Amino acid sequence: MKRVFSGVKPTGHLTLGNYLGAMRQWATVDQHEADAVFCIVDLHALTVDHDPGRVRRLSRQAATLLLAAGLDPSLCTVFVQSHVDEHARLSYLLECVATDGEMRRMIQYKEKAARERERGGSVRLSLLTYPVLMAADILAYGTDAVPVGDDQTQHVELARDLAVRFNQRYGQAFVVPRATKPRVAARVMNLQDPLSKMGKSDDTGPGIVYLLDEPEVARKKIMRAVTDSGREVVYDREARPGLANLLEILAACTGGNPEGLSGVYESYGALKKDTAEAVVEVLRPVQDRHKELCADPAYVEGVLRDGAERARAMARPTVDAAYRAIGLLPAVAGGPAKTDSSELDSPERGSLERGSSGAGGSGAGGSVAGGSVGSLNAAR
Repeated sequence: MKRVFSGVKPTGHLTLGNYLGAMRQWATVDQHEADAVFCIVDLHALTVDHDPGRVRRLSRQAATLLLAAGLDPSLCTVFVQSHVDEHARLSYLLECVATDGEMRRMIQYKEKAARERERGGSVRLSLLTYPVLMAADILAYGTDAVPVGDDQTQHVELARDLAVRFNQRYGQAFVVPRATKPRVAARVMNLQDPLSKMGKSDDTGPGIVYLLDEPEVARKKIMRAVTDSGREVVYDREARPGLANLLEILAACTGGNPEGLSGVYESYGALKKDTAEAVVEVLRPVQDRHKELCADPAYVEGVLRDGAERARAMARPTVDAAYRAIGLLPAVAGGPAKTDSSELDSPERGSLERGSSGAGGSGAGGSVAGGSVGSLNAAR
């Protein structure tokens, strides 16, 4: 069975775009057809200025909404990224095979760095390197497929490049993943700016339908959505982006086809009304289940705890193998390490042989040991 990995970043409240573009497919398709791993990628939320308490609240809310959307812990693995050390462990190794040029060519880095500078803020180094952490998220689990929207495809391509490069330099360690895309509404756009994604980190509230918006709030936002000049309802992403966005949302909610639906309506108002009602009905069961889960926080905590244990068991063998492949000395538990002389260069092997000939360890071996301790103490 193929393995899929997807993550949600807790930088804002989850939106209709998150649900139609990803979460619903995870619940209805991926967890049934694959060995599915779903992660709240909280380490990624630290790349910009943030409120620690808000990150924790949004992480818990994201986990609860994933379960409310239909993820079943008996069918898939749901956990929080920072609860599994292998993500950070592998990220550094991949930084050692990534290049500065690759990081600076990432489109999202350019966009987010520009916004930070416009606000007068400084750009954190983690904003430049977080695509490598994202690659570690994917590669640690031997992922075959990563369901993503168009804006995240570049990150999956980076993960593929790093996996291939590592495998070629140090031996086969990683599965090379591929990006997969939902059939409809892979990228739901902002209702007030249909050229921009409906992002949870955006601050243009009227253009974003949140999963926990009250029905009347959601209706009002859709009825006030920006459309285009003209009166005819046609599906044309390039010339009529606002109208196309509404048709894609309606199609995703009803299982229809955007082009086919465009011929049904004679006015923008009728299209908006039906789209609003379709969205309210799609969100209703998610909101109802969310209320139930909020009343039982111990259940959610248990899911995350068990999920982290399963994720750790999946990721650790891959990450340990990558550490060995790149040349790091394995840690040995429960007593002194046994040195394999075949892995030592000949000068080191000779030093060990000379050290073993002195009585009471007072030969060269003792000097080396004493010198090592002295150097470590001096370094401290």
